[in-house]
Amino acid sequence: MTITVRAARRADLADVAKLAAVLVREHHAYDPLRFMSIEPLEEGYERFLATQVEKEGVVLLVAVLQHASGERIVGYILGSLEDRDWSDLRDACGKIHDVYVDGSVRRRGVASHLVEDAVKRLTALGAPRVVLMAAERNEHARHLFSRLGFRPTMVEMTREAKPRP
Repeated sequence: MTITVRAARRADLADVAKLAAVLVREHHAYDPLRFMSIEPLEEGYERFLATQVEKEGVVLLVAVLQHASGERIVGYILGSLEDRDWSDLRDACGKIHDVYVDGSVRRRGVASHLVEDAVKRLTALGAPRVVLMAAERNEHARHLFSRLGFRPTMVEMTREAKPRP
């Protein structure tokens, strides 16, 4: 069994969208008021990814499990170059939007490989730094990112417009 990371292709998008839908559902379960979940997620995410896969300044990578009977996409990462944002007090950078690895291959370095490859590619595109956000309740992801050299810089806090009864 071998896992490799490569640039995503249009033919990969349905499989990537299935993984993205799991990621969205996990976040929605963390906090349904903060994280949207608009079904059918797979179809919506596939449409979104189709706008990103060949876009300049976007890094969309997949982790592919090679086995005797073929291959299967078991992870993905989506990042992009971002302009200076005065409202966020953030200079131009690379930003990782999503990273997800199927549970069947976790703890094998797949997420680390995806992140490191994306950082390398974003840096090659001119990003002076790479930023990302991690869900507060996702301790495993926060630990991974910290281990890979990311440091906490902001804490997002959410309050509903109308308090719940």
